[in-house]
Amino acid sequence: MTNNACERDRRPAVVQRKVTNGYRAMWATKGEADVRTVVATAALRTKATRFATLLATITA
Repeated sequence: MTNNACERDRRPAVVQRKVTNGYRAMWATKGEADVRTVVATAALRTKATRFATLLATITA
């Protein structure tokens, strides 16, 4: 058994951190983690893509 799904879920956050060279403020790190968690959970529950979930949340 592997945790490949978990690793794939983490990949966008790792790429974001590497591209931006990390965050200077802890609130920015926590804020992004909170948004990613909420969107991923909502996407799992509704079976929608994460982009569609985020778009629906922003335009609501």
